[in-house]
Amino acid sequence: MAMRRKDREVTDIDEIKNILNVCKTASVAMIDENMPYVVPLSYGYELKDDRLVLYFHCAKEGRKLEILKRNPKVCFAVFQEGEPLYAETAPCNSGYYYSSVIGDGIASFIEDSAKKRHALQKMFAQQADKMVEFTEAQADSVCVFQIVSGSYTGKRKVKK
Repeated sequence: MAMRRKDREVTDIDEIKNILNVCKTASVAMIDENMPYVVPLSYGYELKDDRLVLYFHCAKEGRKLEILKRNPKVCFAVFQEGEPLYAETAPCNSGYYYSSVIGDGIASFIEDSAKKRHALQKMFAQQADKMVEFTEAQADSVCVFQIVSGSYTGKRKVKK
């Protein structure tokens, strides 16, 4: 589906990376039977060819894992709020300057210890801006999953 506000669309991959680099949390939406369910999660990412791969970790049990096992189709939003924009004469035109990346994809669980360590390394680099080596025991103590998306877009409202 084409973006309605082409003036706010971000298509340059370096600008999309900049948005992803600044943000720390992704909201991941999934379907629990017939109801939507969304959860904010810390993430790490990398781009592989034209695909965005988001990495997450969590406890080895819980609602989101049960949902993802039944239906791995998800959508996500990563965003950074900027300063507020208040319209003096038309409150409906108020809002925020912002940057975002949204998309959809397929979630899958990472079981291989080396791949889990790689994903955790990407997450730690995103969250703490440090490269850390994870042990096999550390990787095996958590659930790690990824979302692979070939359908994502950036959007930004900048102050002029």
